[in-house]
Amino acid sequence: MKKSDLDRNEELKISGQMKQAGTPDRFGSAAGPKSSRRELRKLEQAQGLVAFATKLDGQLVKQLQDLAAARQIGMNELVTELLTKGLAAA
Repeated sequence: MKKSDLDRNEELKISGQMKQAGTPDRFGSAAGPKSSRRELRKLEQAQGLVAFATKLDGQLVKQLQDLAAARQIGMNELVTELLTKGLAAA
């Protein structure tokens, strides 16, 4: 057999295996229901949450991320806590 025939057979073998593999669990129906942005927005509005975008210095963001990781809380909770303390002191 020629090298080109061997390569072609290997390609056919691999493509056949890929066709038989199936869909991974992280895709399709096995992935589970995904909430839409609209539903998420309604839930946040019911909780009284409002989107608040701002631009911060990269070092400050890194400090916030490190502090949130150390306390094992989310960024939303940390920023809320720090803003509440800062406004109370002002």
